[in-house]
Amino acid sequence: MSAPSFFIGPDELAALLGGPSWPQVIDVRAAEIRAVQPDLPASRWSDDPSGAAIAQMIDPSRAVVVACKAGHNRSQRAAAELRAIGIAARVLEGGSMAYAAAGYPMVPRQAADVWGGYGRTWVTRRRPKIDRVACPWLIRRFIDPGAVIFFVEPDQVLAVAKESAGIAFDTPGAPIEHDGDRCSFDTLLDAVGLDGFPPLQSMATIIRAADTGDLGSSPQAAGFLAVSLGLSVLSGDDDAAMLRHGFVMLDGLYAWVTGARTETHNWTHRS
Repeated sequence: MSAPSFFIGPDELAALLGGPSWPQVIDVRAAEIRAVQPDLPASRWSDDPSGAAIAQMIDPSRAVVVACKAGHNRSQRAAAELRAIGIAARVLEGGSMAYAAAGYPMVPRQAADVWGGYGRTWVTRRRPKIDRVACPWLIRRFIDPGAVIFFVEPDQVLAVAKESAGIAFDTPGAPIEHDGDRCSFDTLLDAVGLDGFPPLQSMATIIRAADTGDLGSSPQAAGFLAVSLGLSVLSGDDDAAMLRHGFVMLDGLYAWVTGARTETHNWTHRS
C-alpha cells in the first residue's frame, strides 16, 4: 500500500469532520498568529513545531494532519520530520486560512480560550440519554477529542466540576444548561461559536425536539428519542457504554444530515 500523499486539501479534511475518522490535527501556527485567528475544530496546538515535539503528543497509529497558517514552512517541516521517523503525517494544503476560506467551521479565538485546552474535564449528571450524550459528542468531535467526561450524582455536579477544574453542563447553575425551550446542546453550540454551521443547526433541531418532547418539530426526533431510550436500557448503569453506543447513533445521524438527506427508500415487494 502506498503512503498517503503529502498534502490533504480542505475539502478532503472537512469531509471527515464530525465522524470517527477525523485525524489528529496538530496546529503549529506561531503563537502571535494563533492569538488573533480562530482554531481548526478538534485540533491541538503545539508551541514547538518540530516533529520530535509533535511525536510526543500523538498516537502514531492514527492519521495525523499538521496545519499552519498557509501550509508553508512550519507545517511542511513538521510533517517531513514526522515522516522521517515513520509517521505518515500530512500537511493541510493552504493551511487554516484555506480551510476557513472554503467556508468550513472554525472555533472562534474567544471560545477556544474559554472552552479549549486538550483533555479538559467536563462534568454532568449520571445516566445520560439524549442531551448528555449529544453534548459530549459535540465536545469530542468538534472541540476537544481528548475531553474527559465525568458522570456524577446530580447534587454533586457543580462541586466535582470545581474540584477538578472542569466545566459543568446540563445541570442547573452550570455554564452550559437549558435556556428556555433550548437544550444544553443549543447552549454549547452558541458558547463554542459553532451555532452558525448548518449541519450542526440541523442536528440541534433533532436533539432539541427529542430532549424537550417537542416531537412535532422534527420528523427524526421520535426515532432518535426511541433509540436513545433503548440504548439507555441496554447500557444500564454504565455511562461510558452509553456514550460509546450513543456516539455511533449520532455519527450516523450527522452523516445523514451531511450526505444522505435526499436518499429515499421506495422499494416495494411485488408478488
